[in-house]
Amino acid sequence: MRFLVLSDIHGDTGYIEQLDQEFDQADGVLFAGDFARFQAPETGLPILNTLVKKHDSIFSVIGNCDDPSFLEELEKLDVSVQGDLLFRDGLAFAGSGGALKFTGTTLTERSDEELVNDLRIVADQNETNWNNLILICHQPPLNTKCDKISDGIHVGSAGIRNFIEKYQPLVVVTGHIHESFATDTIGNTVIINPGSLAEGRYAVLEIEREPTNTWKINKVELKEIK
Repeated sequence: MRFLVLSDIHGDTGYIEQLDQEFDQADGVLFAGDFARFQAPETGLPILNTLVKKHDSIFSVIGNCDDPSFLEELEKLDVSVQGDLLFRDGLAFAGSGGALKFTGTTLTERSDEELVNDLRIVADQNETNWNNLILICHQPPLNTKCDKISDGIHVGSAGIRNFIEKYQPLVVVTGHIHESFATDTIGNTVIINPGSLAEGRYAVLEIEREPTNTWKINKVELKEIK
């Protein structure tokens, strides 16, 4: 299966229109939040409407620049995995929206406990093997290549990292920290920060189910529109 991995579009539809071939080749789209531009929440809905016209299988959460109420728009269109657990084609999808409290100038800043609480539905299952789980979290986990701001300080979530260490999902798609356009691992879990599509950055993920019913990652490719 092939996924187009996006985050942090911030109200800019320009680069979306340059990805038609990627949308056509993808079995699904993983979007890690920030539909809207900073302090312009009204710019989120045109992005959402554009995305759902590009592909019929989208899994997403909201970002810190999105209004908390925007989650209702995602739910209306059946593209939200925030605080939810969806099963499709042998895979499980769950997610956490918003970001840690920092500047106080964005709309969905939350405590670490609130971010992790979005994932409680996974923890509540009587399941110990989450090799088929794709987790979408706007806030990256702490201490990886995917959560470093420009001065090199790690600003990720300790709670999300602890969750990953315990449940070892197949993949975690994150965003928020534009400059951490990177991949990394926590145990067996691959972390992907595709960068900001508003800056022309995105990723492609290819996975495969083996005869043993376990999943493996065939390829993660970070891409940039020139």
